[in-house]
Amino acid sequence: MSGIKSLKLKNLTAFEKLDLKFSPGVNVLIGENGTGKTHLLKVLYTACAITEEKDREKGFGAKLRNVFNPYEGRIGRLARRVDVSSKVSIVVETTDNAILSATFSNHTDRAEKVSVTGEDAWGRNSITGVFIPVKEMLAHAPGFRALYAKREIAFEEVYPDLVDLAFLPKLKGPTDNPRKRLLVELQKAIEGKVVVKGEHFFLQNNQGDLEFSLLAEGIRKLALIWLLIQNGTLQNGSVLFWDEPEAHLNPARLGDVVGIILELQRLGVQVFLSTHNYVLLKEFDLMKKDGDKVSYISLYRETNGSGVTASTSDNYDGIEPNAISDTFGSLYDREIERSVKAFKQ
Repeated sequence: MSGIKSLKLKNLTAFEKLDLKFSPGVNVLIGENGTGKTHLLKVLYTACAITEEKDREKGFGAKLRNVFNPYEGRIGRLARRVDVSSKVSIVVETTDNAILSATFSNHTDRAEKVSVTGEDAWGRNSITGVFIPVKEMLAHAPGFRALYAKREIAFEEVYPDLVDLAFLPKLKGPTDNPRKRLLVELQKAIEGKVVVKGEHFFLQNNQGDLEFSLLAEGIRKLALIWLLIQNGTLQNGSVLFWDEPEAHLNPARLGDVVGIILELQRLGVQVFLSTHNYVLLKEFDLMKKDGDKVSYISLYRETNGSGVTASTSDNYDGIEPNAISDTFGSLYDREIERSVKAFKQ
């Protein structure tokens, strides 16, 4: 099955020019606020989404508009803001060498005017993409799909897409042993399993059925992962995009999250995630085993004002720049400095 091999961007949002190659395993995006981490996830997710039947007819341009949700649907607003006219270019390549490209300008007002090439060949191999945003959605699922379908509401399309995937029933046949083991580990972490009644999600445990609205948001996200593994969405050949998995989780739980992500990678799921969290980043360094494929992508702004660029490393010590580690180190230095001053007094 195909995965995503590379991405080239020109003049999209914060990026003047970007050329990235990805790991078939885990890709960890770090960088300061405003360096485009979520935008990268959204572009790649969109490319996966249009290989699915329900989005194939929309096309890449329309799906980009729906996922980014620019003001008045004017896709040209995704162009990098400069004083002159700018042309946006997006090129995505899969591991089996299928290439999808799109171009438009900052003056493009409608998605139908986006020039797309390679779309027919791109759609021949389905790539199931899952985008988990920072805000958990399953607690708000009742009635949401009908509302999104009939009304103009300001939700990016990643939200209804995720709710649709969560409602999929379990695959027929027995669950393979690797997924079964991962489900058991997740059940330990969330202390139960997920059940669906109508459009309501519950965590079923020894206390009974607890509706998602009564659960901590961090637990709901882990429960969502359990559900997507259980119903067969996350399996060999699928791609998971997870925006800030540390959000709303106690740092003590981040080892569970990293362990789950690494296990998914071992099952053949390609993973892209963004993070601002030192503990999460360091857990990958400590928990990674021989054979695990983890790549770190550091996004940063050039000092000459030419936009955001990136550096990549296959090991934690090679991340440069590392805004997360630098900040943690600065806190440690300040604490030592304060302790020394207190001792001298």
